[in-house]
Amino acid sequence: MKKLSETYKKLGIAFSFPIEIRDANGNVTYYENSNDYWYRYERDRYDANGTVTYYEDSEGFKRGTPKSAKTCEGKVVEVDGVKYKLTAL
Repeated sequence: MKKLSETYKKLGIAFSFPIEIRDANGNVTYYENSNDYWYRYERDRYDANGTVTYYEDSEGFKRGTPKSAKTCEGKVVEVDGVKYKLTAL
């Protein structure tokens, strides 16, 4: 994953460390410090407790499945009696 500070630098956006992004409930979803350490969380926004569904950090640790990996590819749906196999675009 590309660090947010790299994106900021490329776009010419001024920033200072630590970079911390929070969701509407105040939960940290991204953190980066000046020592090149970062982590990010994905939470189930429909869960009142903000349950962590995915975590990864700059040291290569990953837990859960990122939302971007959750697709309906391969699933079969039926519309008006006709079955269709879904593919991701």
